[in-house]
Amino acid sequence: MQEVKPCNTYAARPSGVATYCDGPTVYKVYYVDIYGRQEPERYEWDRCELPRATVIEHLATAGVEGVGFVVAFPHITKVFRFAPSAETVMHVRAFRTTDFAPLDLQREEGYLEFACYAEAVIAAAEYELWARAKTVEEYLEGTWPGAEARIADHTKLRRYMERMQAQGKVSGV
Repeated sequence: MQEVKPCNTYAARPSGVATYCDGPTVYKVYYVDIYGRQEPERYEWDRCELPRATVIEHLATAGVEGVGFVVAFPHITKVFRFAPSAETVMHVRAFRTTDFAPLDLQREEGYLEFACYAEAVIAAAEYELWARAKTVEEYLEGTWPGAEARIADHTKLRRYMERMQAQGKVSGV
């Protein structure tokens, strides 16, 4: 197994909602902060120099199409859409928020990054809204209620793997 690297604490909160609409393309836009970290200007909307409206402007020029939702942090924005090829499947694309340069979600060992915790919570809520809605319009009426998303301990995997290594069950953590 690959070495488990140290990671930052994780506490996220809602920081606004907007809608991007261009003809049949409609996305709910959720602005989210990750707070309590060093460099708050990188992770919190009210502490960064980037206006939230920049995300809407970038969506208009990025050629994003479809129906879905966006989770926007000051440092990364992910666009989730219900796949036109199989609308029970969700697609995701990532962009650097400042200039909307595409970001690769490819990760080690052939995995793809799906989501951080806040994105996963929002994706679950949006998927539920999509599943229950009988029409796209009904889906668009609902929104994620917004709540803090906090990871209680961001070091548990590392500690677990260190224990496994100490017990001789894994090498090189």
